[in-house]
Parts: sequence; structure tokens; C-alpha cells
Amino acid sequence: MAYFDGLLATDLIETADLTLDPGVLDRGGWWAVLITFEGAMTGYRFRTVTRTSLPSPRTAWTGPTPGRWRTSLNRGAYQAGVRRIHRLIEAGEVYQVNLCRMLSAPLADQADPIALAHRLARGNPAPYQGMLRLGDGPRSDWVVTASPELFLSRHGNLLTSSPIKGTTGPGEPFLDKDYPENVMITDLVRNDLGRISRPGTVRVTELLQRQEHPGLAHLVSTVQARILPTTGWGDILAATLPPGSVTGAPKLSAQQIISELEPIPRGPYCGAIGYVDADTGHAQLAGGIRTFFTRHDAHGRRSLHFGTGAGITYASDPAAEWAETELKAARLIALTDQR
Repeated sequence: MAYFDGLLATDLIETADLTLDPGVLDRGGWWAVLITFEGAMTGYRFRTVTRTSLPSPRTAWTGPTPGRWRTSLNRGAYQAGVRRIHRLIEAGEVYQVNLCRMLSAPLADQADPIALAHRLARGNPAPYQGMLRLGDGPRSDWVVTASPELFLSRHGNLLTSSPIKGTTGPGEPFLDKDYPENVMITDLVRNDLGRISRPGTVRVTELLQRQEHPGLAHLVSTVQARILPTTGWGDILAATLPPGSVTGAPKLSAQQIISELEPIPRGPYCGAIGYVDADTGHAQLAGGIRTFFTRHDAHGRRSLHFGTGAGITYASDPAAEWAETELKAARLIALTDQR
């Protein structure tokens, strides 16, 4: 089952490894799409798609208690990472790096993703809310997102991306560093789309717009471009992944630094999640932030995962960047409390 953009998809009929053949998204059908930050891409084709509300959960939510959460980078390690990025910026190797940490906690097998999705919809409504169950069995893993960020939408030959860079508390001003950081990533997204767009069609339609969300505010810009009718999803995804807003600039240098500083993979966090309707030419892929997902270990024990991070520039203060990761996580982690 999948639920995105008010569309409920049921009757899974095909699972495809899009890493091997992203072209299946050009050949028809309605596909839920999950892309990890590391580049694994999976498509789930459903037979039945209905515009409706999210179904009611079968059971009450049974999530972890707050004390069970663990972080892949503690405060000291995270702030040391910020200082390391400062030195790399001084050396001219990079301009900005998105440094993240992963939170995890044990989770009961009976925890219902639909129940969590309803909790997030009530307590943290988001423009790109959705969920995807990665199989049909009761122990299937799943992803539930309350993403505020549009990684990529497609309407025919029009592509749109709205990167987020810059975070502050409700009613509070943004820091001086947030504005150039947003412009830097907007320019990166503009260049990504420019690789596959028709000449002269790349436009920044919104720049540095303040968007209010529960518990925080973001700076958001929007870039649009038109592609040729022959441009396929393989070309689109190759040009735009991983999302620039959760990587840094230059993108390849930032990815290398991320792999050195972050001790575990991000997985669906900072990837993309949503759907591609190959029959209508419409698609919506959210950036995989404010996103929960499950995994099973070698012993069959299930755990719940959630990532949080911040964009690091030369003007970044290590303590303030750690506080930003706390701000982004606090509200959503609280919503998983089973009490």
C-alpha cells in the first residue's frame, strides 16, 4: 500500500529495481518510488489508485518511548564534524556540506505505519505527507514521511524543484548565513536541471521565500525547467540525485565528506519518496526529510529510524548547528511516543 498526494494505491503487482532500469517509469503504470541517499532506487507498481483520505489504522500506535532513541553522532562528534568542515572550506575543497545524524529506537512488529501517519498528520501537517509499505506481509518494512520539501515534480515536460535551506524557530529571524546558503543550493539545483532542460527554460520562480511549518520556519526557493518529450526518467534522476539541498556544494565533494564524517548510511532519509504516474506524465517526489522508516536486523528485530541534519558553511557555529538538528527532530520524535 502507498499513500501520496491524496492518492491511495493498493494491489501491488510489480516491484522493480530502478537502479538497474529507471526506464520502467516511462513505460506506463502508477509507481510508488523510494530512493535512498546512497542511490538505491525501487519502484512499486500498483493496480488500483483512488483519490481518497488515508485509511483508518487497524490498531493504536505502539511506538518507542523517548529514552530508547540513540544517535549515530553525539553532540561532541557532531560539533567536531562541523569544525572539520570549516577546515575543508578553508582549504577550498567545498563550500557547504549537509551534516546529518541518524536516530534509531527499537520498535514492536505490530506498530502500524498508518497509525503513525495519522499522528503526523494531526501533530505535524506537511505538504508532502505520505507512506509506503515495502511489501504485503505483516513484518514488511515501511516508510512514513512528513516532508516539507519538494525534491521534484513533473507535469508533462515541466519539472519543478523547491529546495529548502535555512531553518529558524517560529517567528524568529533567519541567520545571516541562511540566505547565501539557500542561494548556493538554489544555484546547484538550477545547474542540475539545466543539464537536461531545453536551452533557456531554467527559471528561478521564487527565491528566499519564508515558509512556516509546525515548530519552525524554512527558507525555500523554487526552480523550474522544461525538458524535451524524449527525456526519460533515467536522465532526470541521473541529473538530479542525490538532492542538492541535503548534500552540499560542490555536490561530489560534499558527498565524499559526508561518507567520511557520517558513521552509518542515511538510507531513505535524504533520498526521495513519492510517485510517478507514467500514464499521465505527472509525478511528485518529496525530499526524504522528516521521514521515519523501519529496518530489521540479522536477528529479526525491528527498529525505527529518523534522520536530522543541518547545512554547514564557513559561518556556521558548531553549537548552533547541533541545536538546529535538535529543533528539526524534537517535534516529530515526540509524536512517536506511544503514551
